[in-house]
Amino acid sequence: MLPIEKLHNFTHLHFYFHDTLDGEKQTTLKIINPPNESSHGDFGSTFIIDNPLTEEQDINSKLIGRAQGTYALASKQGDLALKMDVNFVFIEGSYKGSTLSLLGRNVIVDEVREMAIVGGTGAFRFAKGYALAKTVLYDPASQNAIEEFDVSIYHL
Repeated sequence: MLPIEKLHNFTHLHFYFHDTLDGEKQTTLKIINPPNESSHGDFGSTFIIDNPLTEEQDINSKLIGRAQGTYALASKQGDLALKMDVNFVFIEGSYKGSTLSLLGRNVIVDEVREMAIVGGTGAFRFAKGYALAKTVLYDPASQNAIEEFDVSIYHL
């Protein structure tokens, strides 16, 4: 891996991640349930996603990409921590065809969560950095959520 000082481009991205678990436009599917005999609630529940990324909080704002990957409830301690591995796939503008790979622990009850950007392709080749996620809307009945992402990366 190249040292950080060789990754001379710095990019800041801001977008919204729409996690929809119900309805006609569902973008998140539960693919693994914990065993029935589990005493740890939803620990182990795993989801696969293909969520829209938009410029604004409104789902009808400009679509700039998709968040594709998985997340799982990874804490037995009750702090609602997700283990996330997600590719941000950009489909618009100067980053069209490029991706960023996010990997990290997302404690969804924290106001702001930090996760690692561990790589990228295209315009983001050799990306290293971090993403800050903040829940801007959550519906407990449907479990649908909108997350605001601020991503800061160094890349070639």
